[in-house]
Amino acid sequence: MTETDAHDPFAHLHDEGYADRFVALRVGHRELLATTGRASESLCGEWFMTLDLFDEGLRQKWYAEDDRPPSQWAVPRDYEVEAGHVVPVPSCWNLLQPEWRYFEGAVWYTRDVEFQWARRDERVVLQFGAAAYAALVFVNGICVGGHLGASTPFTVEATRALRSGPNRIQVMVENRRRHDRVPMHHFDWFNYGGLHREVALIRLPPVFIRRATIALTPDGSFQHIDVEIVLSDAVDGVAMVAIPALGVGVEVPVTGGSGRARIAARPSLWSPEAPHLYEVAFSFGADRVTDRVGFREIRVVGREIHLNGRSVFLRGACVHEDDLAHGRVSDEGDIRRRFQHARELGANFLRLAHYPHHDLVARIADELGFLLWAEVPVYWAIDFANPASYADAENQLRELIARDANRASIVIWGVGNENADTDARYRFMAELAKSARAADPTRLISAACLINRVNFRIEDRLADSLDVIGLNEYFGWYEPDFSGLERLLANSHPDKPVIISETGADARPRHRGAGRILFTEDWQAEFHRRQFELIERTPYVRGYAAWLL
Repeated sequence: MTETDAHDPFAHLHDEGYADRFVALRVGHRELLATTGRASESLCGEWFMTLDLFDEGLRQKWYAEDDRPPSQWAVPRDYEVEAGHVVPVPSCWNLLQPEWRYFEGAVWYTRDVEFQWARRDERVVLQFGAAAYAALVFVNGICVGGHLGASTPFTVEATRALRSGPNRIQVMVENRRRHDRVPMHHFDWFNYGGLHREVALIRLPPVFIRRATIALTPDGSFQHIDVEIVLSDAVDGVAMVAIPALGVGVEVPVTGGSGRARIAARPSLWSPEAPHLYEVAFSFGADRVTDRVGFREIRVVGREIHLNGRSVFLRGACVHEDDLAHGRVSDEGDIRRRFQHARELGANFLRLAHYPHHDLVARIADELGFLLWAEVPVYWAIDFANPASYADAENQLRELIARDANRASIVIWGVGNENADTDARYRFMAELAKSARAADPTRLISAACLINRVNFRIEDRLADSLDVIGLNEYFGWYEPDFSGLERLLANSHPDKPVIISETGADARPRHRGAGRILFTEDWQAEFHRRQFELIERTPYVRGYAAWLL
């Protein structure tokens, strides 16, 4: 902006770089805070929300506006906090007003918070469960961080911007569909927008535990536990890990802000039949983090999936995080209802389609004994050749892994769904699989692949980068003839296990009819019977996820 522009009240109309200054402030998996067992101050509840229909908020610097009433304005403004709508957080704006249902764009959330410092050297962060899709966070007019990704958590430090007394927190959230995002503009679930998960303020000591992970050593012996602790700062010292029920209390040397240890222990193993959990505490200096953790081993042996050394078949369903009344918002009651429905169906497994679900899902699955496939929305036609799209996808994956690393229930990280087999896609997803494996060697990597239609067999170059091949197929529904599935399974000779990651037939409740009549409960039931007849004769198929719970 030139000196002349600085005095031109209309200069912002022509400034297409209005958002560039905020890109460097984005946070990701490296800044994410381990929140389990921490005290927090909820910021859920009523916020003011203003629709930014013409994307003027950043151009006009709404975050810098003062609270003078309109009668005292020197020039007109397009924004006044208290003229906005009062809305609940968490919520999806699409369900709050009929005219907002299909709104895709930016909104500004604002809340005034009374804050007092508890100690002179404390650090304070704002923790967001998720904001769909892009967010910028302002405290007292200062941008303290931004984030990309509609379904993963993020942490921004607000220490430098907070002051004793009243503080104004503003969050700009926008949910535009774009070709370079993950997912891109073409996907087949509803594009909800807003702060749809919880928001909290967390007070921390000067040096705190950013991440603490613990898992059974994946070596088949069931006699050791691996621990990793990452601190907020590159300091040296000693951390402590305690598992009282196992008589474990060990020191973990920390150098440059991180430390690892291998602990000799023989825990009771977690499984769907016996979901045993242990209380674990991590501490460093004045900081302490607690968690409830199950210890189990998941691995591939030939064309089988082994849980704790025994072959297991994953039987269950896919599930979307969507509700008629609340959209993407979930609470404990809603999540437990889903698991109860899955249990009534005899399931031991759920595929969490097609994005990270609420963090309570995996915690409750740990408690109830369900196996989970958790994934990121690398869905259909991502802009695979775009480095920025890859960076976004990898960060979402690493945030998911960091958030749920201690959840025994999650046994598979999914890196994609139904992506056409191009060179760019192969490189993109092979790198994602590599990144996931480097971040977490204790789980399996999969993707829902398409079949080779020329040779009519399960064949995808990406399979070499996967532990388990996911197969989406709808023989008997979109492809009417079941003989196609029989032919596909007979033609295929994978050297690793396959999970039917999607299959199913839609039905309307109480709609009945004999034979192949679409949308009847009778045909839906017959569909699954025939699918199972073929799958049970196929030894390399080790899982089945019906579409959709």
